Amino acid sequence: MIIAHDLGTTGDKASLHHDDGRPVASATETYPTRYADGGVAEQDPDDWWRAVGAATRALLARTGTAAAEVTAVGFSGQMMGAVVLDAAHRPVRPALIWADHRSTAQADRLRGAVGAERAYRILGHRLDPTYTLAKLLWLRDEEPDAYARTAHVCLAKDYVVHRLTGTLVTDPSDASSTNAYDQREGAWSAEVLAAAGVDPGLFPEIVPSTTVAGTVTPAAAEATGLAPGTKVVVGGGDGPLAALGAGIVEPGDGAYTYLGSSSWISMSADRPLHDPLARTMTFDHVVPGRYVPTATMQAGGAALDWIAELLRPGEAGRFDRLVAAADGADTGGLYFLPHLMGERSPYWNPRARGAFVGLARHHGPAHLTKAVLEGVAFNLAGCLDAFAEAGREVRRVDAIGGGATSDVWLRVLADVWGVPVRRRGIVEGANSLGAAVTAAVGAGLVDGFAVARGLSETTAEFEPDPARHARYAERHRAFQDAYRRLEPFYEEGAR
Repeated sequence: MIIAHDLGTTGDKASLHHDDGRPVASATETYPTRYADGGVAEQDPDDWWRAVGAATRALLARTGTAAAEVTAVGFSGQMMGAVVLDAAHRPVRPALIWADHRSTAQADRLRGAVGAERAYRILGHRLDPTYTLAKLLWLRDEEPDAYARTAHVCLAKDYVVHRLTGTLVTDPSDASSTNAYDQREGAWSAEVLAAAGVDPGLFPEIVPSTTVAGTVTPAAAEATGLAPGTKVVVGGGDGPLAALGAGIVEPGDGAYTYLGSSSWISMSADRPLHDPLARTMTFDHVVPGRYVPTATMQAGGAALDWIAELLRPGEAGRFDRLVAAADGADTGGLYFLPHLMGERSPYWNPRARGAFVGLARHHGPAHLTKAVLEGVAFNLAGCLDAFAEAGREVRRVDAIGGGATSDVWLRVLADVWGVPVRRRGIVEGANSLGAAVTAAVGAGLVDGFAVARGLSETTAEFEPDPARHARYAERHRAFQDAYRRLEPFYEEGAR
């Protein structure tokens, strides 16, 4: 048996899998995030560790699985954060997670030193405050005492793997989410780190995602309920592992959308995809020699969570009821710009903010909810446009993530995008499935990554309605115009 952990934004999901990756059961333990004005988004790494222990014990107890039956443990983790550790590998302060964008000034300064186009060619990404390196520079500027105590910088899953094994390493998929990784060389970028004035020695060794980092130590076994000596496979970042969980292994496997807290559209490629306008980014895949061109927006499912909590605070099942009521709502001239936490693709503007545009007296909860569904779809449509203009036109999209359970939302996506949208059989566990397959490959339990294609089937398909798509095409242009008109306001408001 394999246990996969998905260290997400809201909690750790532990899932039990057969040796070939087939899922059996799961257990989730949540942890808090501190959000505050100015772009603050922090989590305590020790909360991740406690959640991993609690979820593991709950999973073993729920399934009646003995710890000795677990052959390997693997990981998927939230990307782009900055986990800073002292010389004894203890957290210096709370981690700055992907959603933290306090480091706008530091990203701007680094962009000036390296050059925007040069950096994009080296990294496969823009230099941006959502990434690890700019966060580290913010720490150096704003909390110099904490920076002086920092001996190691890593990502979420790297910290937990270290707690389990005593080995601190990372993999190419997570490394490619730091803004410190030379994607051409497969190594930390001497040029970018020199421009930043950061010692490359702060970053861990980069090893393949399938590497067995070590085995569970006796202390970690006592904390988690795992057996001492259990293999721990490094795993990867949640984006590339979601791709693997959706069966996206090779370039011919098509595209998928992930509808989670952040949302994205992605695919597999045999080389990095460089958009002339740098609207997209490319991660290394967990599959060696493959890459994952991606266009990610900051608040996809998070925008739906926000409107649900706003309109139905504390109410169980509020999301499903709001979305069902929104199905027949005619939003007409009402638009929602879903930039609640700044924006990545396609605008890359950390100063952007959410907005309802065109509100009228007759608009109620159903209209607002439908506008949020459409606003996320419109923003992701701009991401599809970026792929098409870079030579990768998308003709069909498979959907995973919690939002993919909604027929209403998938219909909206198909109508806005004008392409079929298919729900995969595993929607909320794709990250975990990818981590399990990677662990199975690393532990020698399966021959290769292609096994992932057979672990999740298509369960529903939504064809675009031509008339609705034509109307949405016009409204998408109006949505883009609303952003352009508000852009000066965002800049002025940041001063």
